[in-house]
Amino acid sequence: MRDALVHALRAQEESRLKRFFQRRLGNREDAADATQETFLRMLSVPRTTLIENPQAYLFQVARSVASMTAARAKREAHLFLPEEMGAGFADDAPGQDRIVHARQGLLLMARAIAELPNRCQQVFILSRLHGLSNGEIALELGISRNMVEKHIIRALLHCRKLRDEIFL
Repeated sequence: MRDALVHALRAQEESRLKRFFQRRLGNREDAADATQETFLRMLSVPRTTLIENPQAYLFQVARSVASMTAARAKREAHLFLPEEMGAGFADDAPGQDRIVHARQGLLLMARAIAELPNRCQQVFILSRLHGLSNGEIALELGISRNMVEKHIIRALLHCRKLRDEIFL
């Protein structure tokens, strides 16, 4: 899909898409993540794909993202129980192989982030590690919110590519 079309769709439909996700997922953070994931998927559509109705296609992708996100939240719900409800669960520490695998994955992702251009790296770290909003990042770095979003998308695509190379 053409980048310009995705950016035009983002400009026209982003707020509507966020409201769609907010209703489906129930909170702003998940809605923002799902919106970002939807536009990432739109950018991943092969350029040869003919899309007659881009808005309908966008919301079809959004429904898929919402279903995937809701299913993941349901699978992981037991991980986020209040502490007093977790008292009856066994507290097994992860095995050495799991610890080593997790550290290797962390090192590979750190390498992927280090491979990014400096500004892209800064934006990604402020967003994902420090939890700043796109508007806060734009103010802090003196760039537009649009550039912040482009940097985040670039970083996520780069990290996803590395992850896919490792695990496939």
